[in-house]
Amino acid sequence: MLKRLELTGFKSFAKKTPLEFSQKITAIVGPNGSGKSNVAEAIRFVLGEQSMKSLRGKLGTDLIFKGGKSGGALGRASVSIVFDNKKRSFGKHETGEGSINLDFDEIIISREVYGDGTNHYLVNDSQVRLKDILEILAPLNIGSSGHHIISQGEADKILNASIKEKKEMIEDALGLRVYQYKIIESERKLGKTNENIKEAESLRRELAPHILFLKKQVEKIEKAREMREELKGFYLEYFNREDKLLKQEKENLKYSSKVRKELAELEETLTRLKNELSLSPENVASEQGARENDRLLQEIRNKKDEVSRRIGRLEGIIELEDERAKEIKSQGSFALSTINFFEVKTFGEKIIELAGDAIARRDSGFFEKALSEIKSLVSRFITEKEEEGSLAHKEEKIFGKIAELKKEKNSAVEELRILSKEEEGIVKRIAQSKKELEDAKENLRDKERSFFELSSKRSELSAQVGIFSIQEEKFRSEEEDFAREFKEAIVLVGEAVNSYQTLSFGEEDKNGQEVRRKKIERIKIRLEDAGIGGGEDVLKEYETTFTRDKFLEGELADLKQSKTSLEGLIADLKEKLSVEFKEGISKINTQFSEFFKLMFGGGTASLSLVKKEKRRYSAEEEEEGELFNDEEKEFEEGIEINISLPQKKMKDLNMLSGGERALTSIALLFAITQVNPPPFLVLDETDAALDEANSSKYGQMLKDLSKFSNLIVITHNRETMSCANVLYGITMGADGTSRMLSVKFNEATAYAK
Repeated sequence: MLKRLELTGFKSFAKKTPLEFSQKITAIVGPNGSGKSNVAEAIRFVLGEQSMKSLRGKLGTDLIFKGGKSGGALGRASVSIVFDNKKRSFGKHETGEGSINLDFDEIIISREVYGDGTNHYLVNDSQVRLKDILEILAPLNIGSSGHHIISQGEADKILNASIKEKKEMIEDALGLRVYQYKIIESERKLGKTNENIKEAESLRRELAPHILFLKKQVEKIEKAREMREELKGFYLEYFNREDKLLKQEKENLKYSSKVRKELAELEETLTRLKNELSLSPENVASEQGARENDRLLQEIRNKKDEVSRRIGRLEGIIELEDERAKEIKSQGSFALSTINFFEVKTFGEKIIELAGDAIARRDSGFFEKALSEIKSLVSRFITEKEEEGSLAHKEEKIFGKIAELKKEKNSAVEELRILSKEEEGIVKRIAQSKKELEDAKENLRDKERSFFELSSKRSELSAQVGIFSIQEEKFRSEEEDFAREFKEAIVLVGEAVNSYQTLSFGEEDKNGQEVRRKKIERIKIRLEDAGIGGGEDVLKEYETTFTRDKFLEGELADLKQSKTSLEGLIADLKEKLSVEFKEGISKINTQFSEFFKLMFGGGTASLSLVKKEKRRYSAEEEEEGELFNDEEKEFEEGIEINISLPQKKMKDLNMLSGGERALTSIALLFAITQVNPPPFLVLDETDAALDEANSSKYGQMLKDLSKFSNLIVITHNRETMSCANVLYGITMGADGTSRMLSVKFNEATAYAK
């Protein structure tokens, strides 16, 4: 199962040096000082040896190649041992932090030491702990006692060991150390569990009075909570109803806004009416305007009369002139040509005046009288002016005068037309003014009536607004009380009161609200007397402490269960260890007796399980005579070796010679390995003290052992060499490094022949 050993920088092996162990017996030979024993120490080293004395050093750095003529010192030493695992002899190994995968055809265990003294352990290049290495190897009967590696001078180590050490060596050899590891680990866990139990119990004892105190506080808080819950119920109904009442009041008060608006509008209307009424003097002005219009009308009519008279006079004159022209024309008289124009004009004006008056008066008698007078005047005038011109000339002048008179008449007619139009307009204005004046008076009377009516209504509205103001002030006060009470409720019972709007109760009742308010006040007084606040911190602390205690209680139960399980496991492991150890001792005794007889030619040898008192005091303390009770005595179990040499009565191991001790230890070690063979056995010059006859017996035992384990024999003994299948020759070079040569023994023998 052991395949290979590789040394790099370890002691005298500076370069990487592989040793193959493909044969049953491998012998390593060479002169003293060549480095043969370094191979055995390399195997000790890689398998976890912690004693530097066993490795012939003081410090870890002593194991690193120090340098020689051909090279300097190295900074690292490494040894790897390779096992064949095709049969999966190495199973899965669990660690505290997981598991180590051993599902490989080869298992390579390596150990490295560095110049600073640090060590690394590896399994197939994965770093592990020393503990893992020891536990992996324990099932293969390769333990820390080193019973499978026996060096020169240590062959009788088992003979000199204490009964306890002998027991441990045999447990290693029997592959029972795994039980010991498990027992130690379980006892460590049990010790830790007991500590945890004590700690948990101590913590629970510390928590108990505090929990009791907190529990009383919690009971008070729960009572306060019940009161708060009751208070919350009252609050919810109270706020729900109060909110509805306030909303109803608010809705009712909306009418006040309407009234105020109506009052404001009424005030504006009254102000406007008042202003309009204050403008009543305009009516007087309107009356004055009417009188002015009447005056203007009379004035225009007077003008019309005057113009009409003028038109009449003009028409009369024109008619006279026409008549005159006709007379002159008919008479053919030119007497009128002698009439002075200015005199005619004077007479003419008089005639026109008389004719105008006659036309204006429209009196025929007066007209005839005037005409007679005119004719008289004309006759007189004509008579007086006959000498001034001819009648033709007079006719021409008359026609000219008629034209001027017609022109003047037309102007007068136009003026009359204009005056008539003005008269018509003034008449219309007078009628309109009269109507407007009457309307204005009626409107004024309406406004006065409206003013008095609205003034009365304003008084009513003002009274209503006053009432509303009182109600609004009351509403604001109630709203403030509601807000204050609501904030107080949140402090006392929490945010749950916010849900009051989602609830539904019966019809709102002011009197009922007062009853609820009194109940709320009574509960508040009880809460205040209780002196307990919200208590959230206390409840949280109680919950935390109680949870902690329950956790500790659960932990304690788990720990006690673990303790029971560990105690049961330890008992089972100890029972298995005891049974298998006794069975192993029985098997070893059989083999030990046979090997002993083979080595000594007879006699007896056996192992016995004993229990002896464990020394707890020094020899000096015991000499002082200090006594102690049997109850204080401690005992330890172990193994004693019993021998009886043939033809000798000697039974004490201390009485044996060096050779006899060597043969006895070899017989025992071979017996142990025969019962539970390790994968390999290293024998470092254990045959040095044997004579030729015993060397032959030793060689025969090697052959028998090689059937069960690979043997690595470091020897100078030719008889031993002759038993080997492979020889490794080790020499020390001039540069201080070990060199190696290997040869198969049968090939060397054939070559020698």
